[in-house]
Amino acid sequence: MSVNIWWIRRDLRLHDNPALLRAAEQGAVLPVFILDPHLLDRPAPMRQAFLFGGLRQLDANLRNLGGRLVLRRGEPTEQLRLLLSESGAQSVHALEDYSPYARTRDERAARELPLHLHGGVTVHHPASLRKADGRPYTVFTPFSKNWKALPFPSAAAGLPPGLAFHPGLSGEALPDAAAPAGFPPGETEALRRMDAFLDGAAADYAEGRNRLDLDGTSALSPYLRFGMLSPRLACQRALARAQSSGDSAARKGYETWLNELIWREFYQAILYEFPRVLREAFNPSLRQIHWRDAPADLAAWQAGRTGYPVVDAAMRQLSATGWMHNRARMIVASFLVKDLLIDWRAGEAWFMRHLLDGDPAANNGGWQWTAGVGTDAAPYFRIFNPVLQSQKFDPQGSYIRRWVPELARVPDAHIHAPWQMPGMLQASLAVRIGSDYPAPVVDHALARERTLAAFKSK
Repeated sequence: MSVNIWWIRRDLRLHDNPALLRAAEQGAVLPVFILDPHLLDRPAPMRQAFLFGGLRQLDANLRNLGGRLVLRRGEPTEQLRLLLSESGAQSVHALEDYSPYARTRDERAARELPLHLHGGVTVHHPASLRKADGRPYTVFTPFSKNWKALPFPSAAAGLPPGLAFHPGLSGEALPDAAAPAGFPPGETEALRRMDAFLDGAAADYAEGRNRLDLDGTSALSPYLRFGMLSPRLACQRALARAQSSGDSAARKGYETWLNELIWREFYQAILYEFPRVLREAFNPSLRQIHWRDAPADLAAWQAGRTGYPVVDAAMRQLSATGWMHNRARMIVASFLVKDLLIDWRAGEAWFMRHLLDGDPAANNGGWQWTAGVGTDAAPYFRIFNPVLQSQKFDPQGSYIRRWVPELARVPDAHIHAPWQMPGMLQASLAVRIGSDYPAPVVDHALARERTLAAFKSK
């Protein structure tokens, strides 16, 4: 029986995996993950711990089926060449990835090795989503209409038939890193969370997704990031729920979640078509903004010490868990860029260091959208008022009190803007602004005018 390498990258799953399926169709499968120094040397400890935990569970699942995961460390093409020689494998199968580094890596591997790339990181390949004249979409709405109009490929429900494995080779041990609390890694948890979400909060997702104090989102982004959950399966389930629901509000919830999954594909397509967005603003007219060099303000934002409770709560949640609610991401990004007038790329880099779901395409797209410099972005004059956002999406301050415990005793009337508390109340609550909790690093109204002037004079 011939041997074929399944080169695992962003597909830590057995379900609906075209690379695994194609390798299995041709013979025995040798599952391989390569610890690539180019990627792992970049500081992202929580995301890497989540990845290692997912690999550990994948290995356990493979062993239950008679296989096992082989880990190697080094430059991918060199390691694959060694593995082909050691195993006698005839081919390498992997899911195509779209980041500039991934494309360069795979182009080299394809020149030197029998590499076969398959779809699966997205539902539709970015190159299949273009206008009639061949140009790429740069606005989400027509992109999503085209996406929905394409034939929808069904997700493969079970394991490949006749799945057999190579007995395995020697390899590296998985790095010992504790999985992040709140996000058990692996395919089993990803599927469980998807089912729980679709049976629960998804029906109210159109409204509930914005509430910081409610468990209204899927929290599946880390699992999608590493392919512990098939995006095709997630979209298929969302579409099926929307089509079968007899309740208009629930149907809107499922459709809204499907649109969020399509946003993920939109940003993958933007990165595929315009790799320069990782270096500069998509909008050329907004590349010369005079950003402030304000290391103390940046440090306060990073540490969750800005004096704006909703911003601080979100940044502390990120540091503690590696995750942040999407509404909170927009709030803190707007604050960094449009209240502090600090380059959006500083925030993008901080998120990539700390997010479990840190993905170059989605992270870059989200930051450029909020900063107003990207494709189909929010207009530059859209500047979130952090107090109003807090009042609207965390009305009782539950989210704030959870992540900013020094404000736990502050009454609802002052939880969103504690600097407005009378001095006697501050003293009685032991929440003295400027000592027990920071004073605001900036006046929002003045900052707004400063930012508008900076964008207009770019």
